[in-house]
Amino acid sequence: MQKRLSDIPVSVLDLATITQGQTPADAFKRSLELAQEAEGLGFLRYWFAEHHNMESVASAATSVLIGYVAGGTKIIRVGAGGIMLPNHAPLVIAEQFGTLEALYPHRIDLGLGRAPGTDGLTAMALRRNLQSADNFPSDVMELITYLGPRDEAARVRAIPGEGSDVPVWLLGSSTYSAQLAAHLGLPFAFAAHFAPTYLEEALKLCKQNFQPSQYLPQPYAMACINVTAAGTDEEARHLATSFYQVFLGLIRNNRKPLQPPVDEALLDWNEAERLTLQQMMKYSFIGSVDTVQKSLQSFLDNTNVNEIMIASHIYDLEAKKKSYRLIAPLFNRQTNR
Repeated sequence: MQKRLSDIPVSVLDLATITQGQTPADAFKRSLELAQEAEGLGFLRYWFAEHHNMESVASAATSVLIGYVAGGTKIIRVGAGGIMLPNHAPLVIAEQFGTLEALYPHRIDLGLGRAPGTDGLTAMALRRNLQSADNFPSDVMELITYLGPRDEAARVRAIPGEGSDVPVWLLGSSTYSAQLAAHLGLPFAFAAHFAPTYLEEALKLCKQNFQPSQYLPQPYAMACINVTAAGTDEEARHLATSFYQVFLGLIRNNRKPLQPPVDEALLDWNEAERLTLQQMMKYSFIGSVDTVQKSLQSFLDNTNVNEIMIASHIYDLEAKKKSYRLIAPLFNRQTNR
């Protein structure tokens, strides 16, 4: 049976965005305020992504930030979308998320990625060994074991962590993690908000190859996309110019704090940049609530995902809250948790 948007939940991905003229401390306060808004609107999850060496992103110490936001909210699930596991020892992450689960029971999610979440030089500073990504499947299993049933005979135990059963997700922007999620019977989230190319193939592989597990009886897939909603299409397109500037900065390796919206004619991109930007923004939904609803329903028709997560690079805090308020009623809101 065909799904409607009102059949599925909606969640938020946040990077603790640093806007022009503000500090990381300002970004953290902004994230908490946005998480509280999302909670009141019935969003299911509020996740933070681990990135490093980026002037517009303050979510590098992801576990710490999750604790701050979970402590300032009551029912919304707070988690990592994700922890870049090759940057960390599995035991350390098990202890961190075991601690979070003990503090905020049944509200913590742990999404795992195998990319560094940064550039090559910073990855070296984080990992010291760039081959650590090759150990991702075994590291995932090691981490899941630490979070699993209490085992007093184990020589290495995560305390806190053992017995917490924090839900583990696999994240990806290619088909690799989709296949691993299917093999392990774990939920899967695809990063279509910046790497749309393999979305449909990854979702298909995850569904076709899924092996039921103690964690999931059937596949569960989420897609993260970009959404900017406003009162009119014109207003939304204007707000989205902040988003365009973020992506242009990535293309040009000129990363700055999130910039205010500008007249689109002032963006001054060349043809190659425009085409690259269009490709990266394939799953970006910008417009009035009617425009966004139609395009989101079409996206759901094509992908049949179980959940949608939205990323919104909107400069003005009140405009971002308004975007959340316009989007929330389209989905199955979590009002009775």
